[in-house]
Amino acid sequence: QLQLVESGGGLVQPGGSLTLSCAASGFTPDRYAIGWFRQAPGKEREAVSCIDKSGAYVKYTGCAEGRFTISRDNVKNLVYLQKNGLKVDDAAGYFCAAGRICGATITSPVGMGGVDYWGNGTLVSVSS
Repeated sequence: QLQLVESGGGLVQPGGSLTLSCAASGFTPDRYAIGWFRQAPGKEREAVSCIDKSGAYVKYTGCAEGRFTISRDNVKNLVYLQKNGLKVDDAAGYFCAAGRICGATITSPVGMGGVDYWGNGTLVSVSS
């Protein structure tokens, strides 16, 4: 069993920065790849980024636009998503997910070899 808890969401102004955290606990969190997904009202859940279990391999999708950075600390069992230059379109619920791999494409959980565990999300609002 693995538990994932996101934190760090809140209200930021356009152009601002925010760092989200995903805390993993339970059975060997460092054996899982961790992905970040987001879902805005009326939209499908979309992948944002993924980091392999070692932290050495990372993937980003187009919505990151070079503004996001994913990292992990396997000692603290934390995965971070640093977000800079936030736009209104970045407003969404952000979810972390534990899967097997970070594949060549991560547009859906299939790209992680399937998602085994989801967090409950943290809400990011972008408004002036």
